[in-house]
Amino acid sequence: MTVMSSNDIKYRRSPRISHLPQKHDDYEPLEVGFNGASFSGAVFNLSTTIVGAGIMALPSTVKQLGLIPGIIMILMGAALTETSIDMLLRFGRASKTATYSGVVADSFGGFWRTLLQICIVINNLGMLIVYMIIIGDVLSGTWSDGVRHSGVMEEWFDQHWWTTRCSLLLFTTVFVFAPLISFKRVDSLRYTSALSVGLAIVFVAITAGVAVVKLIEGTIGMPRLMPEVVDQMSFWKLFTTVPIIVTAYICHHNVHPIENELKDHTHMKSIVRTSLTLCSSVYIATSFFGVLLFGDKTLDDVLANFDGDLGVPYSSLLDDVVRVSYGVHLMLVFPIVFFSLRLNLDELLFPFATPIAYDNRRFFLITLALMGFIFLGANFVPNIWDAFQFTGATAAIAVGFIFPAAIALRDMHGIATKNDRRTSWVLILLAVSSSTAAICSDLYSIFTSDSGIKS
Repeated sequence: MTVMSSNDIKYRRSPRISHLPQKHDDYEPLEVGFNGASFSGAVFNLSTTIVGAGIMALPSTVKQLGLIPGIIMILMGAALTETSIDMLLRFGRASKTATYSGVVADSFGGFWRTLLQICIVINNLGMLIVYMIIIGDVLSGTWSDGVRHSGVMEEWFDQHWWTTRCSLLLFTTVFVFAPLISFKRVDSLRYTSALSVGLAIVFVAITAGVAVVKLIEGTIGMPRLMPEVVDQMSFWKLFTTVPIIVTAYICHHNVHPIENELKDHTHMKSIVRTSLTLCSSVYIATSFFGVLLFGDKTLDDVLANFDGDLGVPYSSLLDDVVRVSYGVHLMLVFPIVFFSLRLNLDELLFPFATPIAYDNRRFFLITLALMGFIFLGANFVPNIWDAFQFTGATAAIAVGFIFPAAIALRDMHGIATKNDRRTSWVLILLAVSSSTAAICSDLYSIFTSDSGIKS
């Protein structure tokens, strides 16, 4: 590795500049022969950022909303996400900044930049803890409503010390996560991201195949097309679905890192559109066939539905394939989300330091601290879905909707169109109303269940 000169070491970066080594920066290249990321690699990386744990919660969301409103909401989420990302990219170029936080700082100053970075760190940390917990559930099993759901490793090899939850998560961290999170360029993850998207499609294909077979046999019927509102609580509960849909499309924190490494930055808009089209197609197919297959029995995490007899030949084998493919999918999603988490935490703690990719000591310490926190959280957080809903109703909505809309309304460079301003107000009103309703509904559910237990 080339040793940096004293002038390089003394270099201090403005918070406007990316914490990533860009394609044309003043430092030696991290990878010999790297000449910028390709279109396909960027599409897979952005798509993998989007398709994470949200895919498992969407069938339950569509069941609650009804098939027609649910699919409309998924499409609307994709359209609003594309608009918000487009505004971020345009205002980033106008302000000559290479990071999301730099765009916010240009519009509102350092305090709001820090607040955005905190939101991204909270959102990504919460997501990664959820990912690791689900991986533990898949491999080692879990308890739900007093019922033991065995993991695939326990089913295959019985119970041993090395099939316990803590052991399996430790092995996954050391032998899977550690190598993948050591890359200093997001483009280095393009192959694992492609595999991750492929595994998500495998899940959709199996779900669709089983649903079609059972539909032909006449053992299942068409799902409910519209929501079932029986009282005031069921009406307000519909709003809790919005944060889940918003969380399912959160990728804003990785847009600039991916753009910074492109061979041609003008392709970024097409990359965003291609990724959102791919992901929304996967989401719609998963939701439709998941609700068609399981109906009103669709669980909050549809993966839990693949824990018994599906009523088709080779049901046990299909259950295992679904669970293993999704567990590996999450393992490959983990490093792409971790990448932006590390960048934003570093930018939050060391805003004027040299890029983290060129400071091995800082890179190692931050990576080790974050992985330690995530590992402990995955082993000791009692209820992931309450945390998931609160994170989606606060930090995720702020990152995906509120900050991009506020930047367009502020319009420091006079480039916002009338459509930008109209869309921005829609984003903010939707974000605030749905977030408030979701938080209130979640709190009501928690306190109701607590009082029920006490009584």
